Amino acid sequence: MLIVAVNGSPNRYGETSFLLEQVLKACQELGAKTEMLHVMDALEGQEEPYCVACGSPCPETCHMVQGLADAYDLLRDADALVVGSPVYFGTLSGQLKSFWDKSRNLRSEKALVSKPAGALAVGNARFGGQETTVRAIHDILLVHGMWVVGDGSAASGAGHQGVYAQKPASEDTYAIERALVLAQGIVEAAGAARGA
Repeated sequence: MLIVAVNGSPNRYGETSFLLEQVLKACQELGAKTEMLHVMDALEGQEEPYCVACGSPCPETCHMVQGLADAYDLLRDADALVVGSPVYFGTLSGQLKSFWDKSRNLRSEKALVSKPAGALAVGNARFGGQETTVRAIHDILLVHGMWVVGDGSAASGAGHQGVYAQKPASEDTYAIERALVLAQGIVEAAGAARGA
């Protein structure tokens, strides 16, 4: 089982990455293989930083840059995803939005349909837009036909929409606790999706 974390932050080692690493470590302890995908690496070298809908269906012109092509191949191979973003003006980062906007071909292929995915967000304040950011990520996941997994699991019980943290995430013990529960839910859902 492969669980892929998608770091939507422009910072490879920031708060979002820290929280995603907590989820991945817990997934590893539950027997899954894991990998971190940094959208900044995937978008590097793009001539056009944002999708301009250059054709329909998507001609995959921007996928000629290897980083983006490799990132989408990794998503195809994943059994489940965990997508994280810092809060920028009450929603997800522009980098993460661009990454998903350029994924129209995956949607056409139905490459992510029925894959479980969860979301997390980190803001500067306790009530700094984390919920709206997670819901924006959910919208993207749903458009791809993915199963949205909240921070609940069979072992821990029901949860909420995802994991919300306040900066610094390393000191937000409740968010770290919920990240571990999200990992349980993701592994359970990925196992169910695989017919385990």
